[in-house]
Amino acid sequence: MPQSIYEKYGGFSAISRVVMTFYEMALESDQIGDYFADVDMARLIDHQTKFISSLLGGPASFSDERLEAVHRALAISHEDFDEMGALLKAALEQHGLSEPDVRTTLSAIEAKRNIIVARTAA
Repeated sequence: MPQSIYEKYGGFSAISRVVMTFYEMALESDQIGDYFADVDMARLIDHQTKFISSLLGGPASFSDERLEAVHRALAISHEDFDEMGALLKAALEQHGLSEPDVRTTLSAIEAKRNIIVARTAA
């Protein structure tokens, strides 16, 4: 049985470290940093860790309907989504994921673009 990316890199705690690094970068980003000005970061990091874990073969799962509902009011643009992807790529690489596993992870996130980006965003 093939090992999932989630299992390969150490499960929830390893994914949590990647997500923490991602948000350290995101908070400093001129493009997306403002989204997190009034956010409970501990709660967000926990939620995002569960979400990314589920995309990489971990135990948590999220429906597309729930994902859309959570992001609907945020008016996330394609440029914001691109910046998120670039920062996540940097965080994954910083934590030693192989290039194929980084691509797989980013592809899983990219598959959710149309759900996360606002329908009216350019």
